[in-house]
Formats: sequence, C-alpha cells, structure tokens
Amino acid sequence: MNVAARMPRSTVAAQAHPARSRNSASSRTNSASSRKVWSWLWLALGSLYFIVPLLATFLFSLRGKKGVLSFTAYAHVFKDAQFLTTFTFSIEMAILTIVVGLALIIPTAIWMHLRVPRARVLIESFALLPFVIPPIVLVFGLIRLFSRPPLALVTSPALLVAGYVVLSFPYIFRSVDAGLRAIDLRVLTEAAQSLGAGWSTTLFRVVLPNIRVALLSAAFLTFSIVVGELTLAVMLAWPAFGPYMALVGRDLAYEPAALAILSFLLTWGSIALMQVLSRGIRGTNATEYRGRRGSLTGGVH
Repeated sequence: MNVAARMPRSTVAAQAHPARSRNSASSRTNSASSRKVWSWLWLALGSLYFIVPLLATFLFSLRGKKGVLSFTAYAHVFKDAQFLTTFTFSIEMAILTIVVGLALIIPTAIWMHLRVPRARVLIESFALLPFVIPPIVLVFGLIRLFSRPPLALVTSPALLVAGYVVLSFPYIFRSVDAGLRAIDLRVLTEAAQSLGAGWSTTLFRVVLPNIRVALLSAAFLTFSIVVGELTLAVMLAWPAFGPYMALVGRDLAYEPAALAILSFLLTWGSIALMQVLSRGIRGTNATEYRGRRGSLTGGVH
C-alpha cells in the first residue's frame, strides 16, 4: 500500500509545497500579532478617553492662588457644614432606598421565577419605564398625586425614597434576576421545603445566601444613583448631596471639580468594595464546599 495514501492531506500538501506552508504559517502569525496590536491600541484609546478628562478635572481642582497646586479646594469642601449635612442625608436616603427596593423586588422576582415565568415580559417592560419617563415628569406626577389629603406626603422623606426606588428599579431588578438565573431556584426551594423549611427559612437561609453577590451589586448601584441624584431632591426641596453639588458649581470655581473627583472616588470605591466582598463570599463558599466534600468522602471511606 502506498505510504502517501495513508498520510493526511495537509501533511502531503505541506511536504509537496513546503514554501506555501511556511507562507501560510507566517501569514497566520502576522494576522494574530496584528489583531493583538489593534486590541492594545483600542484599549489604550479607551483608557485615554476616560483618564484624560479625570486627570484634567483633578489638576483643575488643585489650582490655587498664583498658579500653585494645592488641596485648598478640598479643604474648603470638607470645612463646609453643608457638605457633611447633605452627604449624610443622601447616605440615609440611599440606605432606605436599598432596603425598600430589595424588600419589594426580591419577593417579586422569586414569585416570577417560580410561579409565573410569563410575567417576565411585563416586569421587564416596567423596568424600562424609568429610562423612558424623565425624572422631572416623575416628580411632577408625585407632587400632584401626593400633595392633597389623605396622601399628603410631599413634606415627608417617604415620597423621596419612593421616587428613588422607581429610579433604581431597573438596576435592582436586573441584578436580582441575574442572581436568581445563576442558581437553580426551583430545585433549591423544593429541596428546602421537602426538608420541612417554611418560606421564610427558605428565603433567608437558602435563596438569599446564594445571591449575595447580586444583592451587593444592586445595593451599590442604588447607592451611586441616590447619592448623585438631582431632580427629585431639588423639586421636593430636600437637602441632598446632588443639589449641594449643583449649588457649589454655580457659586464657586475650583470646589465643583473637587466634588466631582470625590463623587467619582466614592463610586469607584463602592465598586471596588463590591468586588472585594464578592471575592470573599466566593472564597468562603468554596472553602465550605471543600470541607463538606472532604467530610462526606471521609464518611464514605
């Protein structure tokens, strides 16, 4: 039998045309290196797009008298009593918004996954409304509806929290829904109920521990939205951090740039904290899983 007949066609072709095979290999290498260069180029351009404005804002915030760089603007911001008052108020509203939003959306998302999967289209359409309806329209609707008895809530922070819950609803729902999709919710709930657990035990000891990363994501996104929100706080006349930033930007020169840098650091600090906590949670879960697996293996042997 002919040896060439048993060899692969690519090998026969390479032996018959060694120059052509070398050219094809070199072309593939050149193409891969070209793609790598273009990838690094676009990454560098994207990084410059984000870093250069931030660097320019930071350098502008450091400008002082006679062109000397200093942290005077930051010192003025921290010395202002309204900074601490407004920032504390926004943090309180953010915590209340997170609690109320999660308390409303977590049971709804679980009910949707277990009972009525067809309701996903309806709930997702509701989640798109805050992107379609401007906040100014929302706040005027709230004022018109809740400015008369028996629901006169315009002077109550509950109305502000309700507006914040509406604005953060898409982010909370998407995060919780992604977390529930990542686990086998039906199997977990059926297993817990078959062992005698009630709905409250199933929720707090089975479901929520498995979606902690999604809950952290929803919480930090909501926190970032509430701290920087402007329209609702201005129209409802509450001393929040967003109106304070707008007021400082109207009256002063360098302090607004310092506030912008501080708010940016706050947002990215929240994201970094979320990443650290999520890694700790994953590491804890992996350690517990390995420990349980080892105990089960030792029991079997």
